Amino acid sequence: MHRELSLSGAPIDEAAQAGTRRRDASSGAVVTFAGVVRDHEPDGGISALDYSAFERMARHQFGLLFDKIECRWPIASVRVVHRLGRVAAGETSLWIEIASPHRAEALAACAWLIEEMKRVVPIWKKTVR
Repeated sequence: MHRELSLSGAPIDEAAQAGTRRRDASSGAVVTFAGVVRDHEPDGGISALDYSAFERMARHQFGLLFDKIECRWPIASVRVVHRLGRVAAGETSLWIEIASPHRAEALAACAWLIEEMKRVVPIWKKTVR
């Protein structure tokens, strides 16, 4: 399984990310997910989120999650880009691409990865009002 992880303060260019997709004739499904910073939360409006990470551990945890994906689904490729630093409302903070022979596996792996990364990867966010 091909794996890519980027933790970066640079804005995520979704079109550019899609343009660098690895072509694999065995993958009939490519699922992408973009997490975008909302301009509000239940307790009021926000202007941005500040993301911080324990980077070495975050990379380690993502590696473990990628290992689990590889064991659980027939995934050809997983690519993750997560922003660090200040991300303004309306900007993308997380981009994921998963390629698989079939859509059900790609969708399931993507949903699982999002929930598990929120649970175990040491990336924190602070609201900026």
